[in-house]
Amino acid sequence: MEDTTDALHADPSRHREDEQQAIDRLWDFADPATSEQRFRAVADDEAVPTHERAVMTTQLARAVGIQRRDDEALALLDDLEAAGRADETPEEAAELRARIALERGRIAATAERFDEAVPLFTKAVREAALAGSTFLVLDALHMLALNDAGHEEEWATEGFDILEGVRDRRLKRWGVALHNNLGWTKHDAGDAVAALHHFERAVEAADQYGTAGQQHVARWSVGRALRTLGRTGEALELQRELARARPDDTYVQAEIEALTAEVTEAEPTIEA
Repeated sequence: MEDTTDALHADPSRHREDEQQAIDRLWDFADPATSEQRFRAVADDEAVPTHERAVMTTQLARAVGIQRRDDEALALLDDLEAAGRADETPEEAAELRARIALERGRIAATAERFDEAVPLFTKAVREAALAGSTFLVLDALHMLALNDAGHEEEWATEGFDILEGVRDRRLKRWGVALHNNLGWTKHDAGDAVAALHHFERAVEAADQYGTAGQQHVARWSVGRALRTLGRTGEALELQRELARARPDDTYVQAEIEALTAEVTEAEPTIEA
């Protein structure tokens, strides 16, 4: 891999932190249609500064893309690239290029056009580094670790290295996704021991810096790895704990059913 983050600037400015906080407040990934309305309102508001409107338009494109209206999402990004913004600083211009590349890459990855997605994510890493946006560098690295087959661990490790040098809690949260995603890469490759290690690290990161949802998913992944390793009793105890917290979680219920069946099959019968 030729792309590195050696040129990574200092942590984002307070302005950029405020910008990301505003994005976080508008996003509801469980309800992309509502998120679309929120981002469209800001992107269309002429009272909002030009750069901020452009940034919100990238998130509007993401919300539209999640709803699989790919042509509409790409058209929004095309318009952003074509528009002139004479008042942008070089860092703001680089940030916007990074965001556009990220959203184009996400659309391509969802469509399983990985040969197209990976160069877009590597471009996002470069542009985010030029912009001095550690957040976007980590976002792009986590997308590469998901989609660049054969290089998942290299990209994730680059993300871990960056996380070692930051203190911001919002940045530290990327450890949840990086460890969880690498855990699934290991699990799918048949290395459940390594998978469990990364899932447990994801739990640690989620407990310190993540959301309640991330804490829940990270623990579910630990339980799934325990089942693969044959540690059925531990896995069942963990999944039942998760079920008490979220009884409507179908993934948890499916694990409990699978684990209960395994326990029943393992119990000795009178014939034995």
